[in-house]
Amino acid sequence: MARYTDSKCRLCRREGTKLLLKGDRCYTDKCAYERRAYPPGEHGRARKKSSDYALQLREKQKVRRMYGLLEGQFKRYFEIADSRKGATGTNLLVMLERRLDNVVYRMGFANSRSQARQLVRHGHFHINGTRVNVPSILLKEGDVIGVIEKSRKMPVIQDARDVLARRGSPDWLEINDQEFKGTVKTLPAREDITFPINEQLIVELYSK
Repeated sequence: MARYTDSKCRLCRREGTKLLLKGDRCYTDKCAYERRAYPPGEHGRARKKSSDYALQLREKQKVRRMYGLLEGQFKRYFEIADSRKGATGTNLLVMLERRLDNVVYRMGFANSRSQARQLVRHGHFHINGTRVNVPSILLKEGDVIGVIEKSRKMPVIQDARDVLARRGSPDWLEINDQEFKGTVKTLPAREDITFPINEQLIVELYSK
């Protein structure tokens, strides 16, 4: 499967915002975006006039990279969102938030979405008591996500639990620290997604 293997910090610099791709490091003074808040490359500091298309493309790339999706995957999510009732942009963001790897990250069982995706693929989590290894599963209201018992002492999961307070968890999730599990209390609403995203630009891009 294709995957990005270059520096993740370059992606944050390219999109002009922190995408929180390296977990707790993004909150420290080691963050590359804090040190060099301009696009990578020889002409990164040059002033550039952005067209409407460029703004739409950058917004799509920002969201796609934040959730760690390939181009084809992201487009399929958009097509599904567009076929459902309601605002297409909101439908898209809500679906991305409902992905298992994102929920594992939001619950504080991983330091980043990419780390959460790897942990899920290795079978460290269960949904409603059934062990799973597919990061793209879309969770429903009432689903209970937990760490399997033999994985609870893993250093990577313990470290993630220690830094959860730094970034917080959304209100639509209920977390039980003692039992290493969490519940989807309700589906996320647009106001629950506080990261600065202008989803209308993505809709305009795909509507061309």
